[in-house]
Amino acid sequence: MEKSPIERLILIVEDNPDHASLITNALTENSTHYRIVTIADATQASDFLHHRGEYADAPRPDLILLDLHLPGKDGKEILAEIKADPQLHRIPIVVLTISLSEEDIFGIYALQGNCYVIKSEDLQHLTQTVKRIEEFWLRIVTLPLE
Repeated sequence: MEKSPIERLILIVEDNPDHASLITNALTENSTHYRIVTIADATQASDFLHHRGEYADAPRPDLILLDLHLPGKDGKEILAEIKADPQLHRIPIVVLTISLSEEDIFGIYALQGNCYVIKSEDLQHLTQTVKRIEEFWLRIVTLPLE
């Protein structure tokens, strides 16, 4: 008998509501085994991850899709914070951004980001990119259960 799939929590940290919606739709199009939480800024994402305020009962995400350019703290700051925390540092973080900057790319890997993906301005291409991220990180890779 085949085991039922594990529900995975994906945290999307994205301030553009159109991108957040597109990413959510791409992730849920072929699977009902994902719980998606979308947060629009890094400060709230930090609260979610550290169970502060309204997020006191927030579950630990299995994957984080992180935009770099956010209001308040930027994506690099939240990435550094997550990777410095022993309770969170194993969560895979995919930086999904429009930035082509070599400095940003180098900086993300220096901060131990798991991968750097450039968002296409073509929405169909962006949808396909998100589906490939989903396939790799949630179907091919074996993630730890914590």
